Amino acid sequence: MTVSLPLAEQAEVAAEIPVELDKARHPQYGRYLDELEPGQVFEHPRGFTFTASNMLDFARTYMQANPLYLNAPYARAHGFADLLASPQMVFNVTLSLGVQNDSEKAIANLGYYQVQFLQPVYPGDTLRSFTKVLERKDRGPDKPGITRIRTVAINQDDAVVLQYERKIFVGWRGDKPPTTPAPTVTAAFPGEENPVLQLPLQDAPDTSGLTGPNTYFEDFSPGDIIVHANGRTITEEHMALTYMVGNSHPLHFDREFSSSLSGKMSGEPIVYGGLVFAWLDGLASRDVSEHAVWELGFTEGYHTQPAFAGDTVGALSRILAVEDVPGAEGYGVVTMQLIGVKNIRAAAALEKHGADLFIKEDAKRAIGKDKIADKIFEIERRLLIKRRPR
Repeated sequence: MTVSLPLAEQAEVAAEIPVELDKARHPQYGRYLDELEPGQVFEHPRGFTFTASNMLDFARTYMQANPLYLNAPYARAHGFADLLASPQMVFNVTLSLGVQNDSEKAIANLGYYQVQFLQPVYPGDTLRSFTKVLERKDRGPDKPGITRIRTVAINQDDAVVLQYERKIFVGWRGDKPPTTPAPTVTAAFPGEENPVLQLPLQDAPDTSGLTGPNTYFEDFSPGDIIVHANGRTITEEHMALTYMVGNSHPLHFDREFSSSLSGKMSGEPIVYGGLVFAWLDGLASRDVSEHAVWELGFTEGYHTQPAFAGDTVGALSRILAVEDVPGAEGYGVVTMQLIGVKNIRAAAALEKHGADLFIKEDAKRAIGKDKIADKIFEIERRLLIKRRPR
């Protein structure tokens, strides 16, 4: 249908229309604890179309060294249809699509669990996101509670691209205005209970001129600790970068909002944790993932301290396990722990804290150890990595 609408000169009318203050509306987004019901499903608004431009911008901003995300001929030579969106971009966009419905009222994100990447994302692909509330833990009428949610991203062909769980810390609504109701979802909640990853990999070509010599599968052994040399100072750029992935939580870009909070969260906007994770991943990439062909996933991810503009972040990786892949002799799986620190060099943090740096922060009280203020992040990840060409 084509609409034909003549456009006459627009007259000024505001001065003639009386102001009716009793008709003021205050739309609210996100959900309070009592508005998150187990079994509830949200289909998140807008969606996100990936382009080669925004994919390359993301990979460069977050210092990715893997050519799969930077070099389209390299990606095609490995069996992919085109340039790949980095897993960090896919994860950040998917999480951000859901914030308006599920966590814009959250006090904090408590963790990422069982994150699984199931399909490549290419230029031109469009992702939509769905979330299901799995569990709500009530700690009493005056205390915030914990909600566990499951989020799934699908592409324009309805194929599941990414799925994961996370926990959010959120307070009760009390006498605050109710949030704007989300549309009723009638479609079945997507997701894969027993996912099988099928990658279009060819025999890996020798592309050693485009990558370093020390990040093949054979270069990793359990127990290795890799101290990543560079840090990354975060500036107020983080607010614009938060908009770029679509995250709508005001804590990350609204100083009036962040200053109105109480406790250690009050003050300057807090850097969105997904961006911190992406920078740490990028700082590590040339040392551990330059020859990776797939991020299988990650779990037990925690932001143990907030980051602010002006903080400098650094990273360390510890190799936990290596394993062969039956039927894919040219590849192996490496499991590693990624640790983030701030305002201290990674090498200095290792010297200062030693093995304690790799102990989960929430486990320390039970074993009589103090938490580490320099440490800001911890997660376990699994990568499918090329073996060295023979």
